Amino acid sequence: MTGRRLISSGSRFEEEIGYSRAVVDGDHVWVSGTTGYDYARMTIAEDVVAQADQAFRNIAAALAEAGAGLDDVVRALFIVPRREDWEPCWPVVKRHLGRAKPASTLIHAGLQTDAMRIEIEVTARLPKGPAAR
Repeated sequence: MTGRRLISSGSRFEEEIGYSRAVVDGDHVWVSGTTGYDYARMTIAEDVVAQADQAFRNIAAALAEAGAGLDDVVRALFIVPRREDWEPCWPVVKRHLGRAKPASTLIHAGLQTDAMRIEIEVTARLPKGPAAR
């Protein structure tokens, strides 16, 4: 077991609002709702598929810092404002979570800005044993 550890992506929003990109506590990693922002450039693509892929890259970076990966995800929550945006994201979701096959939920709801077309939140378990990262 590990103690509680906070992980930041470096996004200004985390400091301004008061949250962490991820929290590690024991053998669980909770990753905050993550959008398709490229935090290095603070830009976001217009295309929902590109946003989904970037969101997974952001999530993977947080999980890696925690000592886990996308294959360790046990729960996923997807939020899309537009119903028609969900199905085009399926191949992206399968590419990133197809091996983990986590329990998942989809919600249609507004996001922080109109530019955001998908937000993804995941929970993962830290790997155990000699193959652990």
